[in-house]
Amino acid sequence: MIALGLTGSIGMGKSTTARMFAAEGARVWDADEAVRRLYARGGPAVPAVSALAPGAIRDGAVDRDALRAAILADPALLPRIEAAVHPLVEQDRSAFLVAARADEAEMALCDIPLLFETGAQTAFDAVVVASAPPEVQRARVLAREGMTPAAFAAILARQTPDAEKRARADFVIDTGAGFETARAQVRDVVAELRGGWKRSTEAG
Repeated sequence: MIALGLTGSIGMGKSTTARMFAAEGARVWDADEAVRRLYARGGPAVPAVSALAPGAIRDGAVDRDALRAAILADPALLPRIEAAVHPLVEQDRSAFLVAARADEAEMALCDIPLLFETGAQTAFDAVVVASAPPEVQRARVLAREGMTPAAFAAILARQTPDAEKRARADFVIDTGAGFETARAQVRDVVAELRGGWKRSTEAG
């Protein structure tokens, strides 16, 4: 099985790129969806978050808006939440990859926003980065409901710069040139991987 890690900064079209890989037959795991499951009523992350931010629990589940407000009020809370939740997310991802291998899947892709930031790239055969020009990224993000330039800047400050992501990637999908161009690039990547692609010893 070929295991792919997909990442990209906010507004770069990462989720759309993941759907394109799924359309080409890849099994897809989404980190954000995993967090939603972990935060749901009865989810494994609820007790951990409750211990750190009890006010963020509503009806037995983590209220993400309330948690976000708690972190804004106490920025020191964020690394503690991450230290508690990230291992659970990693366990969920590992279980997905184990199941995909057991099912003899040809290709499995993990959509991970903070792939480089958390060092997760070492778990994959290849890393794909979704990217777009800065002006396209900014326009996409600021069009989102509730997003402000200050919030956008704060998110970017926590993420590895796009130029560095591109430099460290095995493959880059340019989502700024339109849907069909990006889809063609995804198909080219899948064909190359199926053709026996191997990472260069100089990559990374």
